[in-house]
Amino acid sequence: MADISLTASMRTNLLSLQNTQSLMDMTQERLSTGKKVNSAIDNPSSYYTAQGLNNRASDLEALLDSMGQGIQTIKAANEGIESITSFVQQAKAVANTARDTALKPSISTTGTFEAPAANTNISITIGDKTLTYEVKTTDGVDDVATGLDGELAGAGLTNIIEIAESDDGNSIVFSVADGVSFEKSNISITSTDTFGLSLNGSLDTAARDTSMKQYNDILTQIDQLASDASYKGVNLLKNDDLKVVFNEDRSSYLEVKGDNATSAGLGLTQIDDWSTNTLVDNTITAVEEAITKLRNMASEFGNNYSIIQTREDFTENLTNVLTEGADNLTLADMNEESANMLALQTRQQLGVNALSLASQSAQSVLKLF
Repeated sequence: MADISLTASMRTNLLSLQNTQSLMDMTQERLSTGKKVNSAIDNPSSYYTAQGLNNRASDLEALLDSMGQGIQTIKAANEGIESITSFVQQAKAVANTARDTALKPSISTTGTFEAPAANTNISITIGDKTLTYEVKTTDGVDDVATGLDGELAGAGLTNIIEIAESDDGNSIVFSVADGVSFEKSNISITSTDTFGLSLNGSLDTAARDTSMKQYNDILTQIDQLASDASYKGVNLLKNDDLKVVFNEDRSSYLEVKGDNATSAGLGLTQIDDWSTNTLVDNTITAVEEAITKLRNMASEFGNNYSIIQTREDFTENLTNVLTEGADNLTLADMNEESANMLALQTRQQLGVNALSLASQSAQSVLKLF
């Protein structure tokens, strides 16, 4: 090409066409990619600044996933607390039912009755009341039972409604009034053991035993539920902690402290004795304290949930700001680029026409032949 000589006008028009084509190529790239800065060659400052902004936005998007998982972990713990609270309230209801169930003593004699050699008084003490009856040498069990029964009104034992011979005729049975409840520690029954008979007292705890089993079963369910409230291996209800990071260098974070929501952690223990109202009352007090502790747990987890959610919203908005800032540095104005392409196409056509005109003077030489 160096051996070919072009006229000055042709060379000028050719250079103009080459510049136009270069601009068209650049505009075409912007239209196809949507960016005015596609590499550091286009604009080093804008390119590297935008790249830094996009890198930070990408790092924050990765942290968003971690925050979302942190929120789910707290949600799992909160669901566990709500269910455990329901169980604890159910346990309280069972304890209250037991408390309202009267403990009736079962009072009877044991041994073989022996009539005295001479008429002798028998004294039987129940609580702070005493029954006294003179046993005759001719008395049998039925006579003694009838005699003691006749002394009930005078002794003021209103809780005992009847004293009678047992069905087998071997003992004396003391029937307790309906609704009467005796504390085991307050039952003190003695008798003069000179007739082969001893007076014994015991409590009928069958109804409370049933409630006690129900209560213990609920505690077992609480322990199982607390174990099942984990999320991706983290269980905030069994003393596991959770760390949620909020920024790229991990200098901003929240540590969510776990707690112990098992029955032991709540101060609840398996019950083996509800034979007194005091024991049941102690259980009810422990259950009420457990409910308070669960509410405090829920409040703490709820506060942590709000913090993480707020930081998550902030990070999402910041990521959008960073991405938008990077786009402002690199994205092309498609309307402007389209207009540029149309103008360049027009300029190219005009350049071609101008080059054609410039070449006509050279073509006139051909007319000499």
